Amino acid sequence: MKYARGIAAEIRLWMKAFSMRSMQALMRSVKRTGLSMPQAGILMHLSRGGHCGGHSGVHAIGERMGISNPAASMLVERLVRAGLVERSEQPGDRRARRIVLSAEGQALVTRVIRESQGWVDDLASLLSPREQATLRKALPVLIGTERRLAGEPAPAPKKGPRPKRPALKTAHARP
Repeated sequence: MKYARGIAAEIRLWMKAFSMRSMQALMRSVKRTGLSMPQAGILMHLSRGGHCGGHSGVHAIGERMGISNPAASMLVERLVRAGLVERSEQPGDRRARRIVLSAEGQALVTRVIRESQGWVDDLASLLSPREQATLRKALPVLIGTERRLAGEPAPAPKKGPRPKRPALKTAHARP
């Protein structure tokens, strides 16, 4: 048990560093789009298949974002005007609205995610081959254990050796 507390402290340290760097990178990437964080949050929610159809379209967004229905409606309206979200009537119920990402909205979300996660490529490129091999063994254990904790099945182990990939050198915009 003492060892588990020690490893938990190390995991917490990594979580803090990962969370801070990820959030900072996301905020920089969103800022470059000209959107607010709540607007970006709505786009991310919709891109992950967030259910916003039926009578609860704006209501579901408001609940997910922790904001009022009028605030959610205003944010959605701005996204519609920007061409990032499309709102349409549900078949059979003209009062119900279906809210989905437009092609432009999906492209923007893809770009923001790619930009905000670029630091991970930079991090990986600094790891030696030995460090990469160590992480390739350790990370699946951590991921599988977290899934067991969440009551989900662990991913099936991959068969055979992983192909070697060259380290990626990326040039990401820095503030």
